[in-house]
Amino acid sequence: MRITFFILTAIHGTIHLFGFFQAFNLFDFKATTHPISKTMGYAWLLAFALFILTLTLRSLRSKYWWFVGFLAVIASQMLVVYFWTDAKFGTLANLLVLFTAILGYSRFNFSQKLKAERRHLLEQAQPLKQQKINTEDLKGLPSIVQKWLKFSGATDTPNVSNVYLTQELQLKLRPEQKDWKPGNAEQYFTVQPPAFHWDIQTEMNALLPVVGRDKFENGKGEMYIKLLSLLPVANTKQHEKVHQATLQRFLAEMVWFPSACLSPYLQWEAIDERSAKATMEYQGTKGSGIFYFDATGQFERFVAMRFKDVTDTSPKEWTVIAKKTEERNGVKIPTECEAIWQLETGAWTWLQLKIKHIEYNVDRKS
Repeated sequence: MRITFFILTAIHGTIHLFGFFQAFNLFDFKATTHPISKTMGYAWLLAFALFILTLTLRSLRSKYWWFVGFLAVIASQMLVVYFWTDAKFGTLANLLVLFTAILGYSRFNFSQKLKAERRHLLEQAQPLKQQKINTEDLKGLPSIVQKWLKFSGATDTPNVSNVYLTQELQLKLRPEQKDWKPGNAEQYFTVQPPAFHWDIQTEMNALLPVVGRDKFENGKGEMYIKLLSLLPVANTKQHEKVHQATLQRFLAEMVWFPSACLSPYLQWEAIDERSAKATMEYQGTKGSGIFYFDATGQFERFVAMRFKDVTDTSPKEWTVIAKKTEERNGVKIPTECEAIWQLETGAWTWLQLKIKHIEYNVDRKS
């Protein structure tokens, strides 16, 4: 799609150059059957320059290439209308550029919305004292949770106030899907108040890119998906099932910042010597899940009864399994995980992820 756009736009733009040549008699070539004045010749040259600039800015991944694309289409279509008899088929090429520019603007607009939401998330966060967990802090926690904090290194590093991470993903968007779809995601967390902001870029197929955003904030959750960055295909918010599901997701993903398990909105209950149940309640939303560990305190999996979407009449078992654990910034965390839904038709492993980068206590202005 990208290559096709570049080739067709380059050809379309070059055709405008011939109008300039005709106006100044530079070659024995007639772009139109009607004469072209020198003034109009400059207009043809301007349209050519705008199309070439559009391609240049897009190849350089400029955030504003779409704006120049709009200007190129306007300039070109005015010429097409003026020389309609000879140039009317240029409208088709202009429609292609216009559609692509609209998609570019939609991506830009969505990106700006995400940046504003992340900035707000970090501005609302309360910085925690950058002190280490001490013995008194561990009192009252199940012994396996204490062992986890010590094993992970959370007791030897400063408390975490916020987190920034990037993920490389493989997804199956439907249970019957056979091939994995690649994706990339960015995520921010804050611990006090508990919140996260996650956005993803993936694709349904080679021609249909998908962007999405999940967030949990003020005890409420939202899930949002757009096709081509333009057409909403899912927008779930203001629903108790979504609020609880996103809260449970925050709960599971605390394995990337274990010191958060000491937060006042959490209650812990020992299940046995290798597992403990965590119940989280915040601003009217409540959810729980069970953390499982090995004998050393290394996290193995998280299991919760969670709503997959708002159409579910009852929650389904949702499991996050650690496939690989590594030390990052002094903390041992699961860097490769997979997520599984237990459906009536069987297990659906829908997500595999790798943590590519993670930072703790990032600049609140970033």
